[in-house]
Amino acid sequence: MVSFPSFLPRGPPPPRPPRDRSSSSLTSLVPPSPIRGSSTLAYLQDDRRASDTPQRDGLVTIPLTPTSASLMRRAVSRQQHQQRSNGPFVGGEGARRQNEAERDRLQGLMRSDTMASRARSPRLARTSGGGGAEMKARIKVWLMHEGPRVLVFVLWLMLQLGVLAIGVIRYDMSSNFTQARTTFGKTYVLARATALVLHVDVAFLLLPICRSFITLMRRTPMIRKLPLDESVAFHRLVAYSLIFWVIVHVISHLFNSWWLAKTWTNSTAPCLVAALEINGTTGPYLTGWIMVAICLVMAWFATEKRRRKNFERFFYTHHLAIPFFLLWQLHGMFCMIRPDRPPFCSFWQIGLFWLFWLGGGAVYIVERVLREIRSRHRTYISKVIAHPGKTVELQIKKEKTTMRPGQYILLNCPAVSLWQWHPFTLTNAPEEDHLSVHFRVVGDWTAELAKLLSCELDPRDQQSKEVGGEEANLPIVSVLPRIMVDGPFGTASEDVLKYEVAVLVGAGIGVTPFASVLKHIWYRLHAPDGQALRLRKVYFFWICRDYASFEWFQSLLLAIEEQDVGNRIEIHTYLTGRIQTSDAINIVANDVGNVRDAVTQLKAPTHYGRPNWDRVFLSLSDEHPSTSIGCFFCGPKPLASTLHKACVQYSSADREGTRFTFSKERF
Repeated sequence: MVSFPSFLPRGPPPPRPPRDRSSSSLTSLVPPSPIRGSSTLAYLQDDRRASDTPQRDGLVTIPLTPTSASLMRRAVSRQQHQQRSNGPFVGGEGARRQNEAERDRLQGLMRSDTMASRARSPRLARTSGGGGAEMKARIKVWLMHEGPRVLVFVLWLMLQLGVLAIGVIRYDMSSNFTQARTTFGKTYVLARATALVLHVDVAFLLLPICRSFITLMRRTPMIRKLPLDESVAFHRLVAYSLIFWVIVHVISHLFNSWWLAKTWTNSTAPCLVAALEINGTTGPYLTGWIMVAICLVMAWFATEKRRRKNFERFFYTHHLAIPFFLLWQLHGMFCMIRPDRPPFCSFWQIGLFWLFWLGGGAVYIVERVLREIRSRHRTYISKVIAHPGKTVELQIKKEKTTMRPGQYILLNCPAVSLWQWHPFTLTNAPEEDHLSVHFRVVGDWTAELAKLLSCELDPRDQQSKEVGGEEANLPIVSVLPRIMVDGPFGTASEDVLKYEVAVLVGAGIGVTPFASVLKHIWYRLHAPDGQALRLRKVYFFWICRDYASFEWFQSLLLAIEEQDVGNRIEIHTYLTGRIQTSDAINIVANDVGNVRDAVTQLKAPTHYGRPNWDRVFLSLSDEHPSTSIGCFFCGPKPLASTLHKACVQYSSADREGTRFTFSKERF
């Protein structure tokens, strides 16, 4: 995509200047110059100064190498002419004219003059006194962002304690359990009360992982009341609660086995042996210990670190939930501790696990059956494209499938693994006649799939190329594998169109959900009879380590930029990885004047280094007062935490201020 041909005079390379550790890899190689400009490099160097500091006329702005050889020759010629007339790197009116094209390419949010005025905006100034009114406002803003999650947690905690209290009252005060309380004491009451809490927990365990059920719930008014995007987090909360009460339940029954052995003998050693015999030979204890072992294995491999390191172990061990549930049903059917009065072991007194599990379990089973049927609809790969950065694009045709922008699917390739389903965000728009996904080859499963697709991924490749597919313009050289698609399922990116202003932030391959959203917006804007969009402005940020990654959706961004007459979509690309020395030397040797960025071929320039989110959110607050702005992100956790904190920090509690809402992609 981007090439840097050698056009410098032959000879030894120029001495390498010392690297400034506080700057980006590009700006550290740029020498000072008296030419002033408002380019990307100028923006990065402005970040190190206060917004209201007067700018010097000695700021250099050097673009990437022009893509045309004639442009390069003219650039060198202009530079030599300027050096002969004014000396090397001496600013003048000619230099300013050369820099005008790049200055005009800057997006409105990144112009230095507007940034300075926004930073001085009195409405955004914070009071230094920190009085009660400010504290109250900050608490209100915090509750706006964290309130739903905190409310769910508090309600869950109250439910746990409430059910525990009901169980303690029932088994401690009922006259039907007097003999059991006499034999076992308070540990019997605690064991039975925690068992009741565990039965309530299992009623909620499966509902949050019913993907189709959650997707349907997102289309109801419940999306405004419940944090449905946190459904997987709620599943973890229920699982942690279950593990905690299992531990309390086990400890209580260990004491119960000791008290039961005490009724047989008063000697310590025989009593210990009898307690061990009870734990190893009786039905309730045997099933209980097997359940504890299964529970610990599932929890061990479900931790985030181990799940990311070896997904297969997490996937297969989580299916131990099936024997876990069966053992749970048997665990309560032995009727080892009987009540004082008949009926002693009736159907409605023992083995009540099925009654609590039935609601969530029935929804889960029905959904799984429907998803199995849906995943076997006729599906085939229409096109395979190998992109730079070890990334593969799959275009899939599947019958009876509808989707919304920002949704994801589960992909299965039986030739790789019959049981593994992996989530991938859709990158196509609903208006297109196919499904498309982009995935990076980073693990065993993706590497094997890329091999079956005949993708020979070379890190040195800088161009995308078609490598196969039934609709590809290539001769058939191999048989493509069979794939199955389950979904689509809803995510937070579906809500982009509900806001008047949206900020889309994608890091690397995390740009995929926003590719679908941007395509859909583009189709809606150019539909002759389309409905009016509520969305007035979109700020799109794409952060990549290497410039080859921008090739993935270059044609989409070019089309949006060329045909976005109303300037409703601002594109901001950031390059955070280090550029090689040879490329940087070519950058320094070039002149300004190309109307398009050499990395992305867009009019909007590429920024080098990480975004200054404080300046970005200050500008958004000043540009869109009295507006609710949705910030959507897909990428690594550290950046998600940074954006979340920025949304809380720069949200206003009053109606005249700007309110930010943060949403992150979760699968």
